[in-house]
Amino acid sequence: MHESTCEVNTAFYTNGDSGGEIFLTRRSVEQPQQARRNNSIRTRKICYAKRTCRRGSTRFAGLLPCPGEMMAEKVGILVRVDSGLGVLHQLTGVIAAQQGDISSVAIVESSAHEARIYFEIELPGPPDVLLEGIRALPIVKKAEPVGTLDKIYGKRIIVMGGGAQVGQVAIGAISEADRHNIRGEHISVDTIPLVGEQPLAEAVRAVGRLPRARVLVLAGSLMGGEIERAVREVRAQGLLVISLNMAGSVPDVADLVVTDPVQAGVMAVMAIADTAKFTVSRLKKRLF
Repeated sequence: MHESTCEVNTAFYTNGDSGGEIFLTRRSVEQPQQARRNNSIRTRKICYAKRTCRRGSTRFAGLLPCPGEMMAEKVGILVRVDSGLGVLHQLTGVIAAQQGDISSVAIVESSAHEARIYFEIELPGPPDVLLEGIRALPIVKKAEPVGTLDKIYGKRIIVMGGGAQVGQVAIGAISEADRHNIRGEHISVDTIPLVGEQPLAEAVRAVGRLPRARVLVLAGSLMGGEIERAVREVRAQGLLVISLNMAGSVPDVADLVVTDPVQAGVMAVMAIADTAKFTVSRLKKRLF
């Protein structure tokens, strides 16, 4: 880890509680983060602040922004525009001009006359200036800030396979997600009953293209062949795959194999919940 000093004794003030003067010492740490979904490395800068009292006591003050830097804020923007060629080109040009980094875009609705486009954008500041620029475009009928899907729906668990097993996995996942969502987590559960090797293989591969999908649970009695190859592909993309203990080769290539479908749903939620003390990589066995 690369470490560099960004400022020393940046603030100096009187602490009425301790009766002494306190100054802040900051240090900047370049910390790489593994982006699990796209296997890319991102770097962010964090400043740690240490409060030191004149009496000699030192304690940690928490995270502070580095001098001259602003924390990127993710915002959601829904735009209603006239349909036509080059619409996205014009919109993204305005976003780029405001130093916006588009993390997600979706054409929510499209007809011959108009379209609704949803953006999730990381901005270095408030979205007001960006919204003014978008509204100034002749093609734009309306642009408004909205809550990001990450904040509203959060991480997604996808359950697919035979209807009876999918229903039991959903019971465990929804019950456990409710417990964590009450404490501030955001986890949603999607289900799709499917049968047949080819439809399931195509659905497994499609999960890798779904936004915010973090866990795939395969619930059935027999899965293998092309489904196994699809599981290998999405796991290589960083998706966590949990399989019921079934016949076929899929359990051999999954991250976890769980016999009880309700427990499989519970473990899927625990694996991605920030409010849970559970880490798949620390498990000493794969079969439960």
